[in-house]
This record gives sequence, C-alpha cells and structure tokens, in this order.
Amino acid sequence: MAWRKNKPKRKALDKYSGAADTEAMLQLSGNSVLPEVPLGTLVDLRRGDAAVVHTIDLPADDARRLMEMGFLPGTRVVAGCSAPGGDPQVFQVDGSEIALRRETARKLKVRLEPIAGKPRPV
Repeated sequence: MAWRKNKPKRKALDKYSGAADTEAMLQLSGNSVLPEVPLGTLVDLRRGDAAVVHTIDLPADDARRLMEMGFLPGTRVVAGCSAPGGDPQVFQVDGSEIALRRETARKLKVRLEPIAGKPRPV
C-alpha cells in the first residue's frame, strides 16, 4: 500500500456561520420585477390559500430560525388548519408542516396568489 504524504487538505465549506452570513441572508427580499400585487401577512390566509413569502419583520435570531425551517423570501406557503381559537395555525412550506402563533405569522409579509376563478378581496 502506498500512502500519500503531501495530500492537500480540503477546507470546510462553512467554517464560520456568524453574523456576517446572517446579515447578508436577512437582506433577501422578493423579486422587484414581479407585477405589483397586494402584500398581506400569513394571518390573512385562509385554509388552502397560497402565498409567496416577501419579507420577514422579526429580530435576527427569530428570522434566521424561520428561514432554517423554510420560510425564505420567494418560497410558496400554503395555509393549513388551525386550532379552534385560530392560534396556532399550520402552514405548509418546503414539504413540511409548521405551526406558527398569530403574533409570529403577523410578521411575515407575503404576496397573495390569486385563487383560480375568484378575485381575491383586497
């Protein structure tokens, strides 16, 4: 068996995922070229309604946690069922179902998708 002594070491892809990465990640926003549609919040969605995440108006740690769960700008979100009082509500995002409280869902701005055959009230 021959061993390589001068084998170059590979660098890790993400040695440091500190504040610099977070700041750049939090500056993401929706595509500004898209036609103007009214922005709402996740609270405005009824069961089965779909929307696209536009911005997240939360502190950096909370916003990063939501982004790790899939709530990235440009991602499609579908409203699911909710508890009897309406809080929390379940949302489908990126193949997962995630329950959010109303106070958190109110901080996620979304572009509402039109429902086929029905005009969406503004």
